[in-house]
Amino acid sequence: MTENIFNLLENNSYPGRGILIGKSEDGTKNYIVYFIMGRSENSRNRIFSYTEDGIRTEAHDPAKLSDPSLIIYHPVRFTCKKAVVTNGDQTDTIRDSIEAGHCIRHALSQREFEPDCPNYTPRISGVVNEDGSYTMSILKSTDGDPSCCCRYYFDYDKPISGTGHFISTYVGDGNPLPSFRGEPIRVDVMGTIEEYANKVWKALNNDNKVSLYACEIDIATGEHKQLILNKNKGE
Repeated sequence: MTENIFNLLENNSYPGRGILIGKSEDGTKNYIVYFIMGRSENSRNRIFSYTEDGIRTEAHDPAKLSDPSLIIYHPVRFTCKKAVVTNGDQTDTIRDSIEAGHCIRHALSQREFEPDCPNYTPRISGVVNEDGSYTMSILKSTDGDPSCCCRYYFDYDKPISGTGHFISTYVGDGNPLPSFRGEPIRVDVMGTIEEYANKVWKALNNDNKVSLYACEIDIATGEHKQLILNKNKGE
C-alpha cells in the first residue's frame, strides 16, 4: 500500500531533510526530490544552486553564515550514469567510490551519522542507476547512543510505475530531534516532475522549509531536467 506524500508532509512540521526517489506513472522516468528544512538562523540561511554535475548548498547571506561544517555541501552529483543524492558531504564519498568501481555500501562503510549532539542527525542517501533501479540508505545512532552506528540499505531493483520511496532525517520536531525509523515509506508518484515538486513544496511547513530540488531522468536516454525552489529567493 502506498501513502500520500503530501498528507505525510502536511502533518509533519519538521521532517528535516528528505529524499524521495521513484518512477513516473508511465514508467519511463525516474523522479528525485530532495528538500532541506531548518530551525536555526544558520540552517535557514541557505539556497540551492546548480553546479556542473548537480547542485550545492550556499549561504543566502554570507555575512550570516556562522558554521558551514554540516550545512554547506553538494546534495546531488551525477557520475558514471548514476545520480547520487544525500543530506551531507557523503555525496562526495559515494561519488568517489562509484568512480573507483565500488558501490554505496563500500562508500558508507567509511561514514556514520552526523556529530551534532544530541540529535546525531542520520545521514540519508540514495543512488539511482542507469536502468532505473535505486538504492536508499540511512546511517543512524542506536536510539541516540553515539557509541554504535547502524547502517541500513534498501535496494529497489524493479521499481513500480507510479510509486516511490521516501526517507527523512527525522520523524517530527522535538529536542532532541527523533530520528527516522523503519523502512523508507512507499508513496505515490504522479503528474509531471514540475507538478509533483510544487505540490511537495507546498506541503512542507512554511516556517521551516528552506529549499527543494527535483529531477526527472529519462531511463532510456539518461537525459535529465532539474528544478530548484528556494524560499530565500521567493521561488
